[in-house]
Amino acid sequence: MTRNTGHKTEKRKVFYMEEIQQTRIRCARKDSSVYPARLKELPGMPKQLYYIESFPDDAKPTAAIVGARLCSPYGRIQAFNYGKFLSEHGVQVISGMAAGIDAEGHKGALEGGTPTFAVLGNGVDICYPSSSRGIYRRIPEKNGGIISEYEPGTKGRAYYFPARNRIISGLADLVLVVEAKEKSGSLITAACALEQGKMVYAIPGAVNDALSRGCHKLIYDGAGIAYSPEILLDEWGLSVKKKTNLSEKSKLGLATDLDLVYSCLDLRPKNLDHIIRKTGFSPGKTAGILGQLILMGLVKETGRQYYIRLE
Repeated sequence: MTRNTGHKTEKRKVFYMEEIQQTRIRCARKDSSVYPARLKELPGMPKQLYYIESFPDDAKPTAAIVGARLCSPYGRIQAFNYGKFLSEHGVQVISGMAAGIDAEGHKGALEGGTPTFAVLGNGVDICYPSSSRGIYRRIPEKNGGIISEYEPGTKGRAYYFPARNRIISGLADLVLVVEAKEKSGSLITAACALEQGKMVYAIPGAVNDALSRGCHKLIYDGAGIAYSPEILLDEWGLSVKKKTNLSEKSKLGLATDLDLVYSCLDLRPKNLDHIIRKTGFSPGKTAGILGQLILMGLVKETGRQYYIRLE
């Protein structure tokens, strides 16, 4: 007896789409006006995308921030700072919500105010990894979006994640690699970006750091050197928003002791003893000044008695 399996499959699909419409999960077909224009122009993109809340605004700039899951404190700081800076200047940050660099890029973007978007290697109704649950919840709350080519309920498989990287790069005007080993999924994203005609930037690190070898290889092969977040704005002709820096605040009457402590810091964490040796101040005075700088939003404590400058 021949079964009409095709009819049952079609009925299941219709029911499934009705079920999707009853939730906050939406489906955009490639021929619809909702489907991202950036992806329509590229080959090999999915026929449909599932999403929660929204897609990136096609009229606004986008940047992907990607990198190692098991990243260093330096990498975490850079990803967060670049994500926040770009978001503060109206750039939509795209990433994959993975632990490490991806997560920090999203966190920074959430602080910056411009919507951020996560492209998953599983269904949009599944938060993976569980460590990113806070990000998963906040992205839609801040008018961003959770995006996937896989049907809701689909669990991630090893080969789904490299495949989704083409969507991350496709949605972005440029890709920034923060930390990556010589063999890294981030390099797959960078390769996809180059094939799609997108610009690739990499943040340099220590010469002997395995987490920076992938970035150094990209730079050697011609990627842009992201030595500061400001240079990325040049891609869109954006200007840096004016901020009152420490020297300007000093003119308003701030003690020069703050300048001295601030000058001891950079983007790599420095411990309290290092700052004490550089300034010659007592531990109590140094800690007090650092506290003032933190309240001013100029310094951040990254670990127990380790500090970095924020601008």
